[in-house]
Amino acid sequence: MAWDFSTEPEFQKKLDWMRDFVRAEIFPLEVLDLDWPTLLRAIAPLQEEVRAQELWAAHLDPELGGQGYGQVKLGLMQEILGASPYGPLVFGCQAPDSGNAEILAAVGTDEQRRRWLDPLLAGEMYSAFALTEPGNAGADPTNLTTTATWDGEQWTLNGHKWFISNASTADFMIVVAVTDPDADRHRRASQFIIPIDATGLEVVRDIGSIENPRPRDNTYGSHCEVRLRDVKVGQEAMLGGRGEGFVVAQIRLGPGRIHHCMRWIGQACRAFDMMCERATYRSAHGSVLADKQTVRNWIADSAAEIQALRLMTLHAAWRIDEEGTSNARKDIALIKFFGARILHDVIDRAVQVHGSLGYSADLPLEFMYRAARAARLYDGPDEVHRDSVARQYLKAYSPPPQQVPSEHVPTRRAAAIERFADLLAEQP
Repeated sequence: MAWDFSTEPEFQKKLDWMRDFVRAEIFPLEVLDLDWPTLLRAIAPLQEEVRAQELWAAHLDPELGGQGYGQVKLGLMQEILGASPYGPLVFGCQAPDSGNAEILAAVGTDEQRRRWLDPLLAGEMYSAFALTEPGNAGADPTNLTTTATWDGEQWTLNGHKWFISNASTADFMIVVAVTDPDADRHRRASQFIIPIDATGLEVVRDIGSIENPRPRDNTYGSHCEVRLRDVKVGQEAMLGGRGEGFVVAQIRLGPGRIHHCMRWIGQACRAFDMMCERATYRSAHGSVLADKQTVRNWIADSAAEIQALRLMTLHAAWRIDEEGTSNARKDIALIKFFGARILHDVIDRAVQVHGSLGYSADLPLEFMYRAARAARLYDGPDEVHRDSVARQYLKAYSPPPQQVPSEHVPTRRAAAIERFADLLAEQP
């Protein structure tokens, strides 16, 4: 029986280097409020250091410039990188580019890989993934209304996309559109690669949100409204086969949720560190907060929840590595909604321990708190994942005969008396 919690010494050295590098070189960039071009210039030398450490785009196979790491190693890396919003970007594994790269690598043609994947991996291009729409619930993407029609020579795309991450800084986007409206609900859509400057493609605006109520144009981390009006592309723009839009999307969703959860652990750990530090010096009612039972309870609960999420997520990653994404669906859904709750709760406690300082913008907690709310929506709302988990568990159960509970004590006692009648007869 194999049961191992250890990390190979050589890989542990890489993790240790990453942890020091993120704190020393990436954390300082967070407070500068850089626009996209300036941010790219700032991180360029850092990206070269990452390449020198052979940690660039580690999610991809070596022939594509990555390291071919499995999900467990990637998960351990993402926990460190997730502590900063710029961490994944510096290491070439930021969403949605990492997922788009995985799709291009898996189903892209040679020409699509040359034109889009190679510069994406080199950090020369950035991308967006256009799936969700304002008029349709993102939890049910089979209801898409963006269309792509074929006239024998080219495809024409029309539609309205919503909350498209990083669209304002992207060089191209992958658009999911309905090509076969009468097909099975999971075979209606296809994916297309659209250059950001394509005629008819308009990035309307950066949408204000709880995370960023007044977004500044041309900054990293945008969520945009996008219009497609008679956008013309050839057959070479289709990514994967016709009607395979949802099948292709699954390539990026399972591993992407592992990375989300591990990054959330990184953020939760950062909030945890701030909470514990605050408890050592802030005094109230005659003693420091570290002496207050309530605060110690918060610290203990947070430590236990972070560790539980870490083990759950790494186990899900291990199952993907060993058995494939489809066999890990239940584990992936579990960590998605559990991780979102843990992230919020740990940050919330850290804010409470800091009082007005935590509520102010003088600490990163207020931004982390606002950003954490989106975790319950990303990659499907929590309710969908909880329902999926419950349905999968319920498949293993069926009603008992005559609807008498399997653990019904009187019924079990009667059966046991009958079974052990001889033994009981000998009892004095």
